[in-house]
Amino acid sequence: MPRADFYLIDKPRFRADPLLLVCELAKRAYASGQPTLILARSLEQAEEIDGKLWEFDEDAFIPHQVAGDEDDEITPVLIAAPENPTPDRPLVINLRDDCAPGLFDRVLEVVPADESQRLGSRERWKTYKQAGFELKKFDM
Repeated sequence: MPRADFYLIDKPRFRADPLLLVCELAKRAYASGQPTLILARSLEQAEEIDGKLWEFDEDAFIPHQVAGDEDDEITPVLIAAPENPTPDRPLVINLRDDCAPGLFDRVLEVVPADESQRLGSRERWKTYKQAGFELKKFDM
């Protein structure tokens, strides 16, 4: 059964920099050996995540790149802007307003701290539930 985990941003360090949580989730995913796809909201956000993955933890090396060339298939953590076609991966970190497309075993939904920005995540929760996903929620 596919699984959707919702990570609600709560701690001050993640409120101040929500993409830090994305980096932490990518680090865990890489450590577990699962090829991961990060669905960014825009090319600018994809590039920002790309930069952050280099610097957020000086002891961590997470092989990653923004999608768009022949290395996409072999890169453990792939960051995709909306305009990039994305290959299916077992694990997806979704930052977009819509449910993650394609086939995957597990999706990690990053939910903003701001209540006014949480509407889309409630809709995604309902959609995943109707699709038969196992759902979990974590306060981060």
